[in-house]
Amino acid sequence: MSRAGWEDGVVNVRGAVLVTGTEVLSGATSDRNGPWISRRLGTLGVEVEGIHQVGDRPEDLLATLEFLRGRGIDLIVTSGGLGPTADDLTAEVVGRFAGRPLRLDEEMERKIEAVLAEFARRFNLDSESLRAGNRKQAMVPEGAVPIDPVGTAPGLVVPAGDQVVIVLPGPPRELQGMWESAIAAAPAREMLARAEPYQELALRMFGVPESELAASLREIGAGTDLSALEITTCLRGGELEVDVRYRDGAEEAAAALRAGLVERHGSFVFSETGQSATEAVVGLLDGRTIAVAESCTSGLLAARLTERPGSSAYFVGGVVAYSNDAKVELLGVPAELIARTGAVSTEVAEAMADGAIECFGADIGVGITGIAGPDGGTQDKPVGYVCISAAARGGERHTRDPVLPGGRADVRERSATAALHLVRNLLLLGEQPPR
Repeated sequence: MSRAGWEDGVVNVRGAVLVTGTEVLSGATSDRNGPWISRRLGTLGVEVEGIHQVGDRPEDLLATLEFLRGRGIDLIVTSGGLGPTADDLTAEVVGRFAGRPLRLDEEMERKIEAVLAEFARRFNLDSESLRAGNRKQAMVPEGAVPIDPVGTAPGLVVPAGDQVVIVLPGPPRELQGMWESAIAAAPAREMLARAEPYQELALRMFGVPESELAASLREIGAGTDLSALEITTCLRGGELEVDVRYRDGAEEAAAALRAGLVERHGSFVFSETGQSATEAVVGLLDGRTIAVAESCTSGLLAARLTERPGSSAYFVGGVVAYSNDAKVELLGVPAELIARTGAVSTEVAEAMADGAIECFGADIGVGITGIAGPDGGTQDKPVGYVCISAAARGGERHTRDPVLPGGRADVRERSATAALHLVRNLLLLGEQPPR
């Protein structure tokens, strides 16, 4: 197995993702497929070498495929370039790469024709033009396994010597809908059977500086060999994510790492399973309801709390009160309080939280007001100054006023994150509101 290499008798399958499309390369469209595919390959035990992007130029696509072959990549997944237009050339180029000429797959042609006939009927399209595009999409490299389309473009699993190429369409909905069928096709299944799946450990922290986490990793590493672990740390939205992957035999090192981090940062570790702050809050609500009153975050906290199906069981409502008049009229914040302390103050945040509770009859209320920037800051209240209050009806209240770093979008996102953690702490440590 010269292409995969051996480690302690285990064959490691190496993979790569190849995203095609000039619109992605130019930045006109953001790539959503590459990271999604990479994550799925990783869970299957594939060592992902990288995510590559090329425009709609056949010579560049072929050159990148050959480059990946030279790098010893076993499994290549492409996205894009499978439509009916002239610049959709991925199937043809992959066929050349694999040494497999294109052949018309009559069964696939009939399947695509049935899909397109419905489009033509509904949108009054020219059936003759559709038929020509239909035939182009049904051209399949000889010996490849076609994958039934979710949209109109079928996928392919193409044996290419020592490599296997999975070819999928660009629209994320279609690609994701065809993924399971693609990896179940015989050439992909046989390749993936050689991969040993990773075990994973995921810790999430809030309130720990990156420098402290780095110091902790060095201290733990001084007493335990962590070389068998693939450790990734990332600061995202004010939260520190520690993701660890390892194969069989490295369980003791992973356990020592987890124990060492929890020992040093236990009060700041809010998840040992990779769950989000939103999921942690929802679990702690345990039948109680929550409402929000937001100014500078403009509904971001409400969006976070309602991103889960079934959120109506605990989220009862929210108010985006940007102006002072809205704070007074919708939430009952005293106008005199705003005049005395300013709209951005801990006192106003607390009044907004109380207003949310009263407005919606909730058990928990959250108020957020701040200066997201880029203008509006003063020496006493600079850009990034945010006041957040989480209150329980008739019970505990937690209020904080941090100065958050970053631009306007960063401040807004971090404010929503900080509010979630304030609610979490309230539910963990404060008095429980009456049921």
